[in-house]
Amino acid sequence: MLNPIKFLALAGYALYTLAATPVMAAPVDEFALPTITGIEKRQDIRVVYDVKDDTHEAGIGKALYYVRGLLESYHSLGVAPDQLHISIVMHGPTAYWLLNDASYREFKHDPFAVNPNDQVVEELLAHGVSVEICHLTMKGKGWTADDLLPGVTMVHDAYTRLIDLQQRGYAYIRF
Repeated sequence: MLNPIKFLALAGYALYTLAATPVMAAPVDEFALPTITGIEKRQDIRVVYDVKDDTHEAGIGKALYYVRGLLESYHSLGVAPDQLHISIVMHGPTAYWLLNDASYREFKHDPFAVNPNDQVVEELLAHGVSVEICHLTMKGKGWTADDLLPGVTMVHDAYTRLIDLQQRGYAYIRF
């Protein structure tokens, strides 16, 4: 049988030896990707874009470009398209993005101009996005419903529409 004092001495020596032994760290993979946080909410996703900055990306209205990217992101995350409720409210300087080619040419004072946003608006509408234009902006520019691309919705005014959608739980994104 081991003497308790000898036992404590041996245990202490063992702990000292373990503590003094260098520990080999796992090799670091400098090419490893960091952990990427996904999303939790996958149903009834509501987003409204407030679009009034006349900026462009890849030859089309920047906000339209980013909405298309948002649809692609949700698709890659496995969110069903019918769970996305996206509205784009266009007003002020960006409203001309929603003009048909004849009205776009008149607006641009260029007989050969075509609206570069036509195709992306059509794609967004096909994916269930509500593309909306402020009627007060239209009225101020002298435009009517006949000047718009097919499928565009007129709203009374941008601000009351944005407020209404936000109060109904839509996430607000400003462009």
